[in-house]
Amino acid sequence: MQTTAPGSARGDAASDAKGSFGPVDCRKAKCIALTFDAGPGEDTPHLLDILKEKKVHATFFLLGKNHVLNHPDTVRRIEAEGHEVANHTWSHKILTDRKPAGIRAELEKTQDAIAKITGRKPRLMRPPQGRTDDTVSGISKDLGLSQILWSATAKDYSTTDSALIKKRILDQASKDGIILLHDIYKGTVPAVPGIIDALKERGYTLVTVPQLMAPAEPVPGTVYRP
Repeated sequence: MQTTAPGSARGDAASDAKGSFGPVDCRKAKCIALTFDAGPGEDTPHLLDILKEKKVHATFFLLGKNHVLNHPDTVRRIEAEGHEVANHTWSHKILTDRKPAGIRAELEKTQDAIAKITGRKPRLMRPPQGRTDDTVSGISKDLGLSQILWSATAKDYSTTDSALIKKRILDQASKDGIILLHDIYKGTVPAVPGIIDALKERGYTLVTVPQLMAPAEPVPGTVYRP
């Protein structure tokens, strides 16, 4: 199983050609990626309003069953507003507990459901609980998916306290880091404006995961650990 840090994936010898980095060169800027798992849900449109107001793009690792299928307009909006649409499996099964056919189904069904709505399949996935192995990596490679883990988590599944969620993220924030939040829990979306404002005050530029890695491209099958 390959493991690479997003910052190291960029490489210092990469081309500086116009457009290589998107809006920011994270080799020089103090970048951090904001990611949301397990949606979309009923609070995701409000989250998208916040991100638009703050001029921030995020990465959304979407669940297929009961989420992508139930909120196609929100999936379409995530894509249309410039966020990265990514795969968080079909039903949040722990992939390392499943046989290869089950792993493939969890990923492939979500790929297909998202592509039906947006017109393209995701290039990133996040395994539930971050649990992966060589079998998961091999199937991810076959499906064109890079595996993205994280460096900061609020454990927002365990609290509705927005102030605590904000504190936990700010305590763990670091350059080239990846923040894990869930837009399906009640305390999370209200915490986002304060998280964004505080990170900006600390000099961070908030980016999508591919922007964090640019100009390198995500490599299918590889596990990226910030």
